[in-house]
Amino acid sequence: MNKILPDLRDRQDSTEDTIAAISTPFGESGIGIVRLSGTLALSIAEKIFNPKKKPFSFISHHFHYGEIVDPEKGRALDEVLIVFMKAPATYTREDVAEIHCHGGYLVLQEILELVLRQGARLAEPGEFTKRAFLNGRIDLTRAEAVIDLIKAKTRAGLEIAHQQLKGLFYEEIIEIKGRLVDHLALVEAHIDFPEEEIEEISLAKMREDLARIGEQINQWVRSYEEGRLFREGIACAIAGKTNVGKSSLLNVLLKQDRAIVTPVPGTTRDVIEEILNVNGIPVRLMDTAGLRRTDDLVEREGVRRTKEKVADADLVLLVIDGSRELDRDDFEIFREIEDKKVVIAVNKNDLPSKVSLEVIRERFPKEAIVSISALRKMGIDELKGQIYRSITQKDLRASPEHSIITNIRHKNALSSTAEKIERAIELLEGRGSLELVAFEIRSALDSLGELVGETTPEDVLNRIFDQFCIGK
Repeated sequence: MNKILPDLRDRQDSTEDTIAAISTPFGESGIGIVRLSGTLALSIAEKIFNPKKKPFSFISHHFHYGEIVDPEKGRALDEVLIVFMKAPATYTREDVAEIHCHGGYLVLQEILELVLRQGARLAEPGEFTKRAFLNGRIDLTRAEAVIDLIKAKTRAGLEIAHQQLKGLFYEEIIEIKGRLVDHLALVEAHIDFPEEEIEEISLAKMREDLARIGEQINQWVRSYEEGRLFREGIACAIAGKTNVGKSSLLNVLLKQDRAIVTPVPGTTRDVIEEILNVNGIPVRLMDTAGLRRTDDLVEREGVRRTKEKVADADLVLLVIDGSRELDRDDFEIFREIEDKKVVIAVNKNDLPSKVSLEVIRERFPKEAIVSISALRKMGIDELKGQIYRSITQKDLRASPEHSIITNIRHKNALSSTAEKIERAIELLEGRGSLELVAFEIRSALDSLGELVGETTPEDVLNRIFDQFCIGK
């Protein structure tokens, strides 16, 4: 395959081509899928599929059992189930064939090579979904929801992506566009027929409705920061000096023995990263090396990497040993993180307390302090709740609202729309030119059209679909 693919990838992208790709991750699994889409999907399937039952003809949207055979060599490659789906009732609205074979890397590779030799070309990243968009099956917001669905790290993120994939956000945008079109039609009618005066009541209703539309759009814009958290999550560095229980806390939070825990100071030499679901927000926990002065070359490198991670983190989970008094290493760490958002976990509350909480509060007057025992698993839920509140400035809840946006492209398009609507309202209130009112409403419609993919530039489309994996 390595000799074939580069040439095929260099071909100019064309929606007239039949495309093919492996649609399941590489590796070993029970089942792997090779997907085809385009006008040659059926003829290629007929060339390479040898059914177990004959006579045979493909029935759309039915699975058929047989073998994939190389027609040139007469060699069977694998036993498979194959399904042909006739356009337009398919994901891409083109003819689609899927070969469900065994999930070994070499099996999938050989079948894909065979399909490419029969006239298909290798799909670009996201090209199946791009064709679904170009063929009108989904709008651009739903196409973007596909990648969010694939990349979701928590149930809440999955729920947000699923709601967008269902088209609820798109339907609300289309409803707003319809109202703006009605207002634009009224304004343009009076521009074309100036002898017909606009009734004051009509202008008042238009201003009121434009204000309602603007407020709804601004609510979406305001929801972005929260939505981004559910989509992208945050980076949280677990910091503290050696032997305060950072790795133990990581293991307790993850409910698995991810980090090595020993009584020996400096056990953690490198940064360990794992995802923790904190009420729907993916928190990328980074267990770091203990911050202290050391002559050990390897440990010094770990400390350097720790400082880098702490500097880049959205949140620092500072772990302090409550059974020991604060020392020089603690105060140096305090200086390292004084400009960061911090949650403080005072660990080892199962032992007699020797740490001064008053001193900690003096250094971090606005940051939360939670007493825990990683060993006894005490205070962990309270700590997770405080992490959530520090991230969102809200109390824990069951799930996010469905009406939040998670995509910066959506936020920018909506912000632009809101600004144009606000200018139209100001013109109406100041008895400004109707031509300018029409221009602002038309510009707002263009921004919404770019949002859903009706007027989106080609380079923006390419950037969106380049985020996809090949095969989706």
